[in-house]
Amino acid sequence: MTFDADTKMQFLYSLRSKGVTDARVLTAMEQVDRADYVRGIFSERAYEDMPLPIACGQTISQPSVVGLMTQALGVNPRDKVLEIGTGSGYQAAILSKLARRVYTIDRYRSLVEKARAVFAQNQIANITTFTADGSYGLPDQAPFDRILLTAAAEDPPGPLLAQLRVGGIMVLPVGQSDAVQSLIRVTRLDTGYEYDELRAVRFVPLLEGLGKE
Repeated sequence: MTFDADTKMQFLYSLRSKGVTDARVLTAMEQVDRADYVRGIFSERAYEDMPLPIACGQTISQPSVVGLMTQALGVNPRDKVLEIGTGSGYQAAILSKLARRVYTIDRYRSLVEKARAVFAQNQIANITTFTADGSYGLPDQAPFDRILLTAAAEDPPGPLLAQLRVGGIMVLPVGQSDAVQSLIRVTRLDTGYEYDELRAVRFVPLLEGLGKE
């Protein structure tokens, strides 16, 4: 299957039916071919609304969840965005269509290298990739206008909250188990942080340290 006009129409219809209605987010998702970020036997299922396995025991999130998280983040064209959990690179590629610059971190070097190669192949120039422990963020590049986590933490990590600009937004899954997680939006105010619970989700856990692959 290719990402032709008919496939795109079905793909976008599926996204809208799941609540992804922001026009800029839908346009970005139309411009990024998910098949570029899915390898091997799963590539033929790239346009289905389901998570798929990738290397290092990780997953590429289902498109509707990617769309809903991106929509909740409310990215503006001049924003500097930090993504924790590069994975396949699909989410970062979508963010790159919406933001001025995207910094993305993963604990697995092989995932970062593969994602970097796809970004280069697609001539995406505004993403900077790092192999690092994402729970510490990138203090040298802070503050960020937006922060997105694609792995579940028990609580919003303190170092990431500190790297969020006043007025900035962080979206992340929070939960202590695979079974019970909530997607949370955190807005930094002059006086502290405001928390909104958005929906139930299921993500791989946010782990400390670097991966072995």
